[in-house]
Amino acid sequence: AAAGLSYVGGYVINTYKSYDNFLQDKYALLPAAIILCVAAVMFIIGLIGCCATCRESRVGLGLFLAIILVIFIAEVSAFVLGFVYREKVKTDVQGSMRSVFEKYDGKNPESDVVDYLQEQLHCCGVKNYSDWTTTQWFNSTGNDSVPLSCCRQDVKNCTGHLDEPQKL
Repeated sequence: AAAGLSYVGGYVINTYKSYDNFLQDKYALLPAAIILCVAAVMFIIGLIGCCATCRESRVGLGLFLAIILVIFIAEVSAFVLGFVYREKVKTDVQGSMRSVFEKYDGKNPESDVVDYLQEQLHCCGVKNYSDWTTTQWFNSTGNDSVPLSCCRQDVKNCTGHLDEPQKL
């Protein structure tokens, strides 16, 4: 379990690098750091449990049970808090995304992140392609099109024009 949690924590930290422009809050990595700390603690607790079992120590096994119960209660609490605050996180992420989309010009690093995100997630805009119609980039190009990263990957000859929404 500790190895699995370590992998998840490392994966989250590694993935954060791709989306750090959208997640402007530096506390976004806090859950990953907590997961890594929990993994280290779980490894130590696992050793205590193994040693207590090998020595057949009632005190060691009782301590092991108490620690496991505390961890279970903490996990349930974290799940409940995550469920309660999911809308706030969703609103915050959408706000950050909209601000990054406003900076899109097709050349700056934020533009590369937007293109990467849209290609990887197979999406266009924050909610859909119509989100692009309110951006400065859309108004400055004047050709009624969205970035080519909005095009479906299975469609050829996509120009990003809004008159062909089936290709987006």
